[in-house]
Amino acid sequence: MRITFKKILASSLVVGILAISNAHAAGKTYTENEFLDNFSGKSKKVIVEKLGQPAKKELSVKPTNAGAVIGKNVEDKKSKPVKVEMWYYKNIVKYDPKRTYKETEITFVNDRVMNIAFFNNR
Repeated sequence: MRITFKKILASSLVVGILAISNAHAAGKTYTENEFLDNFSGKSKKVIVEKLGQPAKKELSVKPTNAGAVIGKNVEDKKSKPVKVEMWYYKNIVKYDPKRTYKETEITFVNDRVMNIAFFNNR
């Protein structure tokens, strides 16, 4: 009985600590310039450490007939494939002292931040 109680207590402490650290990351807001300065060019690992997991993730997929649509061959057999992924965070960037953008989109190209966009209309 004692061993079970100790295990429950220990796991409760771990869950509590994780919840506190995630709440801290989720509760932080940035100005536009602070956000751009802190996260431009960073790796996914840094983003997760500072912001936590995103509310939503999407992978970019190239259409099968992309070359035909633009009229040239876009397949280069010598180049490495490019992985493009978008992560979305809610209400973390301020555009004035009292209001935040509804959504922040971080675009990764091969696991590095290449683009950051702020939206209110999605």
